[in-house]
Amino acid sequence: MATVSQIEIKDLAFAIEGKEILHGLTLSLAERRVGIVGRNGSGKSTFARVVSGLVAPTSGSVTVNGHDLAKDRRAAIREVGILFQNPEHQIIFPTVGEEIAFGLEQQGLSKADAAQETQAVLDQFGLSHWKEAHIATLSQGQKHLVCLMAISAMKPKLLVLDEPFAGLDIPTKAQMNRYLSLYEGSLLHITHDPADLEGYDHVVWIDQGTLRQAGSRPEVMNAYLAAMHSLGEDDDIAYLSR
Repeated sequence: MATVSQIEIKDLAFAIEGKEILHGLTLSLAERRVGIVGRNGSGKSTFARVVSGLVAPTSGSVTVNGHDLAKDRRAAIREVGILFQNPEHQIIFPTVGEEIAFGLEQQGLSKADAAQETQAVLDQFGLSHWKEAHIATLSQGQKHLVCLMAISAMKPKLLVLDEPFAGLDIPTKAQMNRYLSLYEGSLLHITHDPADLEGYDHVVWIDQGTLRQAGSRPEVMNAYLAAMHSLGEDDDIAYLSR
């Protein structure tokens, strides 16, 4: 059964060594499929980490389903999973089965129960023959899929996708989207490619660490693409700060 997560963000700010990456963000999200767009360096990946509870905001607050995940790691493991751009940053174990079972054991399952759940998720994805496969032999897209299965096995209510399709070819992206359709929780998908968000319910545009616009996909995407095409006519990449 599909579930929808409630994300509440109030006056969020995040800074590193005095440099403000995010500031003044206030949002209430309760849609099943939410996209986050913005230029490179706009703060999207930082936003993903703050929402996931991997880093705490400098000021303001973020809750997912009523939990402050930066302060409650047990709730974070239960409520949110995150899929990074580079699967090498997530994968720990040599085989697919071991990688999937690890997260389940972290949730408190016995080895026997974790093995049973691992088999169930492999069966769900139609990949039971992958259980003993060595991850080092897999393609980049296949490694992404291992990460997705490992997260899905833990059944978080919200899955945060941080540019997971970067570097993937068109057929692999299509296959990943098909597998993502099996995920029953909410998706928060960070991307710079509008095509990745086809069919999404709600889109948030972050620009230079601030909220530029939020609303329906057509409304926000039309404004975002118009602004990006306008910037493309400028020559800002040739500008040197002094």
